[in-house]
Amino acid sequence: MLSVNEIIRSAEASAQELFKLIDEDISVYNQKKVLDAFRECKVSYHHFNPTTGYAYDDAGREKLAEVFAKVFGAEKAIVSPNIVSGTHALTVALFGLLKAGDTLVGATGAPYDTLQEVIGGENNGSLRDYGINYKEFALKNDKIDIESVSEYLREHKPAVVMITRSRGYSWRDALSVEEIGEAVNAFRKAYAGVTVLVDNCYGEFVEKIEPTEAGADVIAGSLIKNPGGGLAPTGGYIAGKEAAVTRIGYRLTAPSIGTEVGSYYQSYMPFFEGLFFAPSVVASSLKGAILAANALGSLGYEVKPATGEMPRDIICSVKFNAREPMISFIQGIQYASPVESYATPEPWAMPGYDDEVIMAAGTFVQGASIELSSDAPVREPYIAYLQGGLTYQHCKIALAECLKRILKG
Repeated sequence: MLSVNEIIRSAEASAQELFKLIDEDISVYNQKKVLDAFRECKVSYHHFNPTTGYAYDDAGREKLAEVFAKVFGAEKAIVSPNIVSGTHALTVALFGLLKAGDTLVGATGAPYDTLQEVIGGENNGSLRDYGINYKEFALKNDKIDIESVSEYLREHKPAVVMITRSRGYSWRDALSVEEIGEAVNAFRKAYAGVTVLVDNCYGEFVEKIEPTEAGADVIAGSLIKNPGGGLAPTGGYIAGKEAAVTRIGYRLTAPSIGTEVGSYYQSYMPFFEGLFFAPSVVASSLKGAILAANALGSLGYEVKPATGEMPRDIICSVKFNAREPMISFIQGIQYASPVESYATPEPWAMPGYDDEVIMAAGTFVQGASIELSSDAPVREPYIAYLQGGLTYQHCKIALAECLKRILKG
């Protein structure tokens, strides 16, 4: 049997073409795009200053939103430390775009666990409680069933279609921006009045363009994932068409004030600096996902993305088909973390999830999944989701620890 070091060396050698594409093409392109946005928007030191109270004319808040809009090819953006997660960003967007009697269409099957209660929960303030209908379409061969969704749009004219770019806790590859753009164009031909919302979590800067540049009306995500670059301490963003984002802003605060207020009594610098670092950090995460897929694939585990494939988000999914090796793998990630490496994660009843979840997240920002982390619902077929990595070197070291554990078992 090969040693752990030999397995990793072989996995790394087979990844060189993809690594070169990431380092010399994708990340350079995205870094220039971000730099150009900073220059065009004239970011200055005074934009880092904290504010208090209502924060009318908060230069930092307004400039940060302007830069995000420019980077994502959007007309307007909301970037707020008061958005607590990706689920929160999507919830605000949905409540801003939908009203009683409207229908939301899920075009990528069941949404992520925490969003299911937002859509269909009972007596918890869900969309369903407010008289908003929901129609879901399963993926067809892991792709959007464009024909079926389009037929529904032509006949029923729903208000919003939601596309989830990443895999959530599903066994599938993430969607490419090209696939999303193809679906958006088809949906708009079927019903020109539909608004397309994309859950962009885990996908920012993985490709050269974002869904807003491929026709989506609105994208939303978390700042403690890709676009925060590992430096943003909290927050979320929403970006897209001006009319849609303006409506969403009324739900974030109040219809009378929208995005005109909102203070942050700390420096805005980590948000700006995190965005600037994001293309490089995402490149490290992508390379870590490829290395893990190659190494674990060589040991006979089923992985997504498959060995030799370019990831479409920063996640590597590993199907262990047994409880213990999955738990050992995730515990290895915690042990190889810079924060609370001494802790041993165990499955627990995490709020918002139907099954017990085990999560390794020894991160500087609590729960930040742009930092190296791993989690899994404890249910068959026991799939672990590995994501993030501020540096490729950390991904490599942590993978070695995980391989030692599962090979020993």
